[in-house]
Amino acid sequence: MRKKQEEQEETPEVEDVEEVSSEKPAKKAQDLSDLPGIGPATVEKLQSVGYRDLMSVAVATPGEIIDATGMTQAAAKKVIATARASLDMGFESGIDLLERRSKVIRISTGSKAFDDLMAGGFETGCITECFGQYGSSKTQLAHQLAVNVIKMEPSAYVVYIDTENTFRPERITEFAKGAGLNPEDVLKNIKVARAYNSDHQMLLAEKVEDLIKVQGLTIRLIIVDSLTAHFRAEFVGRGTLADRQQKLNKHMHILSRLANTNNLCVYVTNQVMAKPDTFFGDPTEAIGGHIVAHNSTFRIYLRKGKKGTRVAKLVDAPNLCDGECQFIVTTPAITDV
Repeated sequence: MRKKQEEQEETPEVEDVEEVSSEKPAKKAQDLSDLPGIGPATVEKLQSVGYRDLMSVAVATPGEIIDATGMTQAAAKKVIATARASLDMGFESGIDLLERRSKVIRISTGSKAFDDLMAGGFETGCITECFGQYGSSKTQLAHQLAVNVIKMEPSAYVVYIDTENTFRPERITEFAKGAGLNPEDVLKNIKVARAYNSDHQMLLAEKVEDLIKVQGLTIRLIIVDSLTAHFRAEFVGRGTLADRQQKLNKHMHILSRLANTNNLCVYVTNQVMAKPDTFFGDPTEAIGGHIVAHNSTFRIYLRKGKKGTRVAKLVDAPNLCDGECQFIVTTPAITDV
């Protein structure tokens, strides 16, 4: 009697294993239409919200796929599993990663000292954050990077998401003339959008995928100036802190994915606050807390120096030592002191 009961209890476990193994993809998918349970209507739904290739589906969560298509959770998991299996998303050797890192492009800041601090300039494939008080040249640096990337690669485009009405085409014109470029050619390759709230800001970041995939633009730089202004204004008080951080985290994950999959640089500026409990040292701290800090690959603290100079302090980097340098902002360019 007891033997029969044990056999009956073990049977469902065997069936579960068979069900899981049967869901392994039989063949690799080449595009969205090859994914299991995906028809033309579902492909259209996925593409309408930015899922245009297997990679975008492979790095999505089941909840995101469900929201986009309305399919069941089991079907969404199967779609994501097939996309991941088709792309062979697993471990790779350090040699493979080193070879991939050789394709990283470094965008010059205009200042040799600043470039040396960053081992050649701002890297593509990651997020670089600059935070500092008003007048610390965060926006000036954004304008200079936009000109320098087009000087380096004339066919490249820059996306400028403006949240504080800080973009000035006149400043681009001055920097372009200083770099020996035609200002009109530079301005044509800069796509500017004014974000009026945090939802609009996140939508604009998602629309960058359309510029790359649909319009075929080679985007090398995304500028968000500033990252936290709308989030700081809309989410007030400790009761809304968790919602703000979750939303900000999602926004930065979108930017990070864009940088990683398209070999482009994401430069974000960030506001600061003064910590009242700091009695010694600099009380200045960036807005966004650990969410912004962990999602930014490089973090740079900008402050005013003596006699009109600016000081850039590298406070966080995965492969560089902490350090600082001085630079100066002039009418034609950002340059060394």
